[in-house]
Amino acid sequence: MNAEPVLATIAKALGDTRLDAVLVGNAAAALQGAPVTTLDFDFMFRDTLLNQKKIKKLAESLGMSCSQPFHPASSLYRLVEPESGLQLDFMSRMDGVKSFESLKSRAAEVRFAGARLRVADLADIIRSKRALGRPKDLAVLDILEKTQNEKEKAAQE
Repeated sequence: MNAEPVLATIAKALGDTRLDAVLVGNAAAALQGAPVTTLDFDFMFRDTLLNQKKIKKLAESLGMSCSQPFHPASSLYRLVEPESGLQLDFMSRMDGVKSFESLKSRAAEVRFAGARLRVADLADIIRSKRALGRPKDLAVLDILEKTQNEKEKAAQE
């Protein structure tokens, strides 16, 4: 599947709702050259009442359902498109990441069909996956670290 049209739609909808969010996880790593796959798109956002409303508005604009919060003891908002199964997860906290502001300050801006999308720095993704310590996160650490090393070497050349 070519994720670019999907990301363009998501980026435009994020811009239209003015929801300040950063793409994280394997999708963000893949955009930076890591040979990883994912079934969803994960975002970190600043948890405010206004942003919670923006997430609901985003879900409506994309024709998705919104579970809020997805787990009663969490702040995860899950948006799901019923027909395709497309899933967007919005979280206000991430293991290994100090704050949304710190993550955002290191994020890169990527454009999709003229719409802007912030993408987490690969080092932040690695730090988060290491801190989570789940088998599925630890399984990709070596690949992500090799990708990070290759990026650093290329930047020095």
